[in-house]
Amino acid sequence: MNLVQAIILGLLQGLTEFLPVSSSGHLAIFQNLLHVGEGTEDLFLFDILLHLGTLIAIFVCFFKDIRKMFIETIKMIHDFFINIVRRIRHEETHRVIRTGYQKFVIMVIISTIPTGIIGVLLKELVSECSETLIMPGIFLLITSALLFIADRTPEKNKTPKSASYLDAVILGITQGIATLPGISRSGSTMTAALLCGFEKRFAVKYSFIMSIPAVAGACVLEIKDAAGTKFEITYIVGMLVAAVVGYVAIKSMLVVVKKKKYIIFSVYCLIVGLIAVVGSFFVH
Repeated sequence: MNLVQAIILGLLQGLTEFLPVSSSGHLAIFQNLLHVGEGTEDLFLFDILLHLGTLIAIFVCFFKDIRKMFIETIKMIHDFFINIVRRIRHEETHRVIRTGYQKFVIMVIISTIPTGIIGVLLKELVSECSETLIMPGIFLLITSALLFIADRTPEKNKTPKSASYLDAVILGITQGIATLPGISRSGSTMTAALLCGFEKRFAVKYSFIMSIPAVAGACVLEIKDAAGTKFEITYIVGMLVAAVVGYVAIKSMLVVVKKKKYIIFSVYCLIVGLIAVVGSFFVH
């Protein structure tokens, strides 16, 4: 892979991972059109580094929230074991989940379970769909419809304290299905969050933070496939580009959600999806 290809793929990953237009769909289309990787070893390692770049962007943007969630997780673990001791002594126990951030942590954990199960079940299908132009195109059309719905969904005011664990399951299932190339993870999960009644800023925060265990888990699963593959310095360039562009994309999404301009991305996905579907009949 040359430097220009690495930069372009890093740019695409950073932009499309957080903007609701599907990073996997764009990468699949780009790789099919330019035949990136043909005649070479699989680019599993490069894919892992691209996702690592987007994880860095999430950690930088939501550092305060992630730090707070980590601290609250430690407190919950502490309270859990204290309650065990109190039960043994027949003393009164206290609630383990007492704050909004503590509930937020549990909700993310709950969402991760269906995401992981669906991700494993769809792994082969995702791989097969990524090798074509038509399937990412069709899934981008579905993303377009979801964003159209999000644009017309009235805002409600659910926060971590008022959200339910069923909401977490629904969002986890949505994120699992979004592993299909062309289904935007951020777009579909934010639409689901808004339909569940989440406050807009919380919907964005939840969508991005709950992607951390999912993306990290996917990278771990890909490590065995990346073993023995050739490392190129251009991979690091792609990762850094993905991180920087991803940071800008997240900040942009916070503005987009506030102003509720999903329709712009809905139209974009519609156009790209139609181009991919039509192009599949001419590109082999």
